[in-house]
Amino acid sequence: MNAPKSHLPSDYTGFLFRRAQQAHAAAWQTEVSSEVTSVQYGVLLVLSRLPGASQTRLCEELDLDRSTIAHVVARLQRRGLLARSRDEADARRNVLALTTDGQRELARLEPRVERVDAVLNADLTDQEASDLRRLLRVVLDRGQRVP
Repeated sequence: MNAPKSHLPSDYTGFLFRRAQQAHAAAWQTEVSSEVTSVQYGVLLVLSRLPGASQTRLCEELDLDRSTIAHVVARLQRRGLLARSRDEADARRNVLALTTDGQRELARLEPRVERVDAVLNADLTDQEASDLRRLLRVVLDRGQRVP
């Protein structure tokens, strides 16, 4: 008779994802900021690459829902890190851009975010870190197709 399989939490991918997110949050708090979240940083980063993007475009780029983006944008706007204005071509649409303070904040945060990545990948070879990112993208891409 076979012995029953011993199930440990670490036998489950979902548990490992949750623990990895906890490790990321802890590293973020230590290395980057307790004021700017990783999602807020993502918005700043996208707007540095796509000035004049709409909130809808941010939703697409960051895979976030409209209400989350609206909240994040409002918070960053209150802090003076981004500006919202009417699109000249379509007055129904708002466009977003980093302010000078937003550009400075992004520049200040970038090396700290790099340190978080270094902390999370400290025990991995460059190839393993690359493989991990690739596999995570595969899982996330497949997750987009799950109803």
